[in-house]
Amino acid sequence: MSGLKLSEGEWIVVCDGAKALMLENVGDAKFPNLKTLSVRQHEDALTSEQGAERPGRVHASAGTARSSVEQTDWHERSEEQFLKSLVADLASHAESGKIHALTIVAPPKALGIMRPEYTDKLKTVLKNEVPHDYVKKPVHEIEKLLTG
Repeated sequence: MSGLKLSEGEWIVVCDGAKALMLENVGDAKFPNLKTLSVRQHEDALTSEQGAERPGRVHASAGTARSSVEQTDWHERSEEQFLKSLVADLASHAESGKIHALTIVAPPKALGIMRPEYTDKLKTVLKNEVPHDYVKKPVHEIEKLLTG
């Protein structure tokens, strides 16, 4: 992805299910300069601390057959909550006028979790969605990847 035009003061949120970087373009569209506003880290607890250790069992209504129920993926559920919380915070910032333009950079799966949570106001400030996982890259490299 390259050639993105980031306006002055635009927020860029680079995230996945475990980490979020909130950046702001303190430069302009021609010479972007991304500065970190905040970093959110989601610490995921062990599965044994999040829920049942074994999947449940189901007895058939007729006969003696039994089958197991698929285990809940507690890590995935926890990551979904992290992303939904992030969107709620972004929506709050958009409502208060702190965000006038926003670009979200996240893996496609994360974007799929986030999109249904977008408020109308957040949709009005959202300029771009970039379906890439850049969260582990340094800020200067993210800037280069986004703007070319």
